[in-house]
Amino acid sequence: MERVFTQFDLDLFHIGEHYRLYEKMGAHPSVEGGVSGVHFTLWAPNARAVSVLCERNGWCGGVDKMTSCDGVWECFVPGVKEGDTYRYRVEGADGITRDKSDPYAFCSELRPSNASVVENTDNYVWHDEKWLSSRRSDLTNEPMNVYEVHLGSFKKDYRLNKDGFLDYEQLARELCEYVKYMNYTHVELMGICEYPFDGSWGYQVTGYYSPTRRYGAPRGFAKLVDIMHENGIGVILDFVPAHFCTDSFGLENFDGTPTYEYADPLRAEYPEWGTKAFDLGKNEVSLFLVDAALFWINKYHVDGLRVDAVAAMLFQSFGRSQWRPNKDGGDINYESVAFFKKLTSKVKEAGAFIVAEDSSIYSGITTPVEYGGLGFDFKWSLGWMNDTLEYIKKDPIYRKYHHEKFVHTLDYAFLEKFILVLSHDEVVHLKKPMIYKCPGNMQDKFGCLKTLYTHMTGHPGKKLLFMGQEFAQTSEWDENTIIQWEYASIPEHRSVMDCVRVLNDIYRSHPVLYRDGDSRTFEWINRNDAWRSIISYIRKPVDSYDGALVFACNFTPVDHGEYSVGVPRAGEYKFIFGTLGDMRGSVVATAEECDGRPYRITFPLRAYESVILEVPQ
Repeated sequence: MERVFTQFDLDLFHIGEHYRLYEKMGAHPSVEGGVSGVHFTLWAPNARAVSVLCERNGWCGGVDKMTSCDGVWECFVPGVKEGDTYRYRVEGADGITRDKSDPYAFCSELRPSNASVVENTDNYVWHDEKWLSSRRSDLTNEPMNVYEVHLGSFKKDYRLNKDGFLDYEQLARELCEYVKYMNYTHVELMGICEYPFDGSWGYQVTGYYSPTRRYGAPRGFAKLVDIMHENGIGVILDFVPAHFCTDSFGLENFDGTPTYEYADPLRAEYPEWGTKAFDLGKNEVSLFLVDAALFWINKYHVDGLRVDAVAAMLFQSFGRSQWRPNKDGGDINYESVAFFKKLTSKVKEAGAFIVAEDSSIYSGITTPVEYGGLGFDFKWSLGWMNDTLEYIKKDPIYRKYHHEKFVHTLDYAFLEKFILVLSHDEVVHLKKPMIYKCPGNMQDKFGCLKTLYTHMTGHPGKKLLFMGQEFAQTSEWDENTIIQWEYASIPEHRSVMDCVRVLNDIYRSHPVLYRDGDSRTFEWINRNDAWRSIISYIRKPVDSYDGALVFACNFTPVDHGEYSVGVPRAGEYKFIFGTLGDMRGSVVATAEECDGRPYRITFPLRAYESVILEVPQ
């Protein structure tokens, strides 16, 4: 057998610089000596022996033995073909023999089965050349309004299988039609990398290169991305480089030693999650994760990755009662910092963007690497989410006492490049769906939610909303249950859905709402009207008021017959949106000082009403 993994490959691999590793590692259909079969390559640096288990050899170890060179094992097995299942039998350094799935598998069996599946990732014919040629990896000045989706509970059909799962292509067509109708620019897909436990939602991964089989074969996932791109919709995947699950067939103790995880017991686990932490100090492990990220971009054309649990990776103490300080006695994991800089740089080189889900106060998450930052394109604004929802949950009679914390979100809005998120994490585990976070009777709840969504549209930052919340579903999200589509046809719920649809269109069609990387694009009109719980502000270009929009948001169920707002110009201000749905026409500014501005507009601002007006040219 001729070794596929050359000395040059070994050298690059061990220094962590082999960025097409997936072309060599794993199972690759090939022809050797005129015979068709599959070439297998595996990293197991401390294993005593490794062999391939498959149907051809009766799942017997020791038949198709692999040979090692500097920790990389290889063999060619004739007669194996695409679609065949396989495992590795690994005799560990501890003398224990384990059957393992392939860490580099491109396809996996549907849980609860867990064998790897031979897959040719090069045989899908793509149709998204136009999208790829025109897409931008820098979305700072582009619209980005994301619909977060869990494919297994977005739509179901129990006639198909016991779980009701639709396949990737069916999901693509259903999802594509809907997100286009709702005017979203991107979808973010939860739980695509293969995972064994449905309740982890895909955040405890076993297959970093394998699209989950819950919705069909890998080429079906390629079709999903292709359909989205053909219809002008970007695709973001959740990516989990922090930790992995402890299932025996997975990465844990892979070769009888802590291969992928830290050996240090104070760093090896995340106790509250029951998972193992990747040892990013090993070049081969860091490369495994960077290479997996590039795999999804290069092979499946995804546009962006959202990196989960960044704070857990950055801080040694995260979730641990006992923890290991770094070499300087501090809390920062220097290996994670170096990993993130490499990951973000390589993702951008590949033409994609990358987002951090980070709950920490670590500075420089979205600062470019060359200026000392981690290099992420965006950071989820969990601060905005927490501060805003804490305010929304207050009885409106008490909101006046929490007003400053609510408007404080604008004081840090430009410290990083943010995405404002109302994500899946906020509508599970007794946190209530969005509609029931709002106090009052049902009319008040609907009004409050529409005003919240209007303010979210006006607040600087890209946007993300989790499925079902756009039509105010009344149950918490459950990964096993379809979202409550029946509510989308009930008038009160449909009015929320229509509100979100129109707001999305306004966001996409007004550059002042998405060209928001500069603090000069936002100006308060009045942040201090705490007693009435009303805020008003302007979104504008950096150096003028041309194309600017005025927002006024009433967060109480109180009508104000004549509410005045200070504005920058004389002329006729046209109402382009109101949460109560009636068209108002326009209002003419008078030359009277108001809110420290030279002109005033006065109009009725009704209970829980938000309005958007255009500044005259």
